[in-house]
Amino acid sequence: MAPFISKVSTMATSSSSSEEEMSGILEVYDAKRTDNLIITLEGISGSETIKAIKKRIAQKKLKLTEERQALRVEPKGKPLGDDQKLSDLGLSSQKAVLYVRDLGPQIAWKTVFMAEYAGPLFVYPLFYLRPTFIYGEAANNAQMHPAVQFAFLAWSFHYAKRLFETQFIHRFGNSTMPQFNLVKNCSYYWGFAAFVAYFVNHPLFTPPAFGDFQMYLGLVGFVISEFGNLSIHILLRNLRPAGTRERRIPKPDGNPLSLLFNYVSCPNYTYEVSSWIFFTIMVQSLPALLFTIAGFVQMTIWAQGKHRNYLKEFPDYPKNRKAIVPFVL
Repeated sequence: MAPFISKVSTMATSSSSSEEEMSGILEVYDAKRTDNLIITLEGISGSETIKAIKKRIAQKKLKLTEERQALRVEPKGKPLGDDQKLSDLGLSSQKAVLYVRDLGPQIAWKTVFMAEYAGPLFVYPLFYLRPTFIYGEAANNAQMHPAVQFAFLAWSFHYAKRLFETQFIHRFGNSTMPQFNLVKNCSYYWGFAAFVAYFVNHPLFTPPAFGDFQMYLGLVGFVISEFGNLSIHILLRNLRPAGTRERRIPKPDGNPLSLLFNYVSCPNYTYEVSSWIFFTIMVQSLPALLFTIAGFVQMTIWAQGKHRNYLKEFPDYPKNRKAIVPFVL
C-alpha cells in the first residue's frame, strides 16, 4: 500500500511550487469486532496526529471520548501514541484503516491513587486507636508491645508519603485509567490494611522471636527503604519535564540511595518491596508477609514490563541491569 505522502506539482511557467493536499478517507473499525465500522472520516491528509483523530471521533461519537479510545493499526496491536502522525504509520494514501478499542469509562490516575492510598491511612488506625471496638473488652487488659507502636507509625508514614508523592511529585504518563481500577485497587489496599492491622494490633500479638534486635533491625531497614523509594521517585520526576511524556534513561544522581539504578531498572519497586520485608521482620506477622509477597509479585510484573520497554526504546540502555532484584530478576 502506498504511504501517506504530499504531492508536489511544479508549473513549467512558474518558479514556485505548491503543495497539493491529499483528501483521503479513514475508516475506523471496532478492534473487538473487526467487521463493525465505527466511523468514516473524510478529508484526511496524513499530517493529522492520533490525538487529532481521536478528537474527530469523539465529536461524532459522543460516547467515545478521547480518553476511552485506544487506536491501533492492527486489531490486537499496540495502542498508538497521541503524538504519532498518520503519515508515519505506512497506511494507504486513499483509504486508510485503523482499529479502536473502547477502554470504557475513565477516571484520573491521580484520583485512583489518592483513594487507594488514603484508605489504608484511615483503616489501619481503627485497629490501633480503637482496639476495644474491634476486639472487645479483652483489648483493655492487653499491654501494647513497642513493635505494634512502631508498626502503626511505619504504616502511617508510608501511606502519608504516598499521598504526598501523588500530589506533589509524580508526573503521570497517562491521564486516566478505567473506572473499574478504582474498585479493584481500593479493594486490594483497603482489604490488606484491615487484614494486616487486625493481627498486628490483636491483644494476643506475639512479640518478635529475637526481641529488640529484630524489632529495631526491621524499623531501621524500613526507614532507609522508605527514603530510598522517595529518592527514586524524585529522580524520576526530574527526568520528565512537566507537561510532557519525554522518556530518558534513568541514572544515579548525587544521592547515594540512587546508586541502585546501576543494578536494576526499577529501584523504586526494589525499595518498596524492601520496606515491607523489613516491616514483616519488625512485626513477625504472617499477614504482613502475605502482603509483601503479593506486592512483590505485582511489582515484578510492572518492573519487567518497564525493563523490556527501556531495552527496546534505548539502544544504549545498560545491559547489565535487571528489572527489580539485582543480579537475579
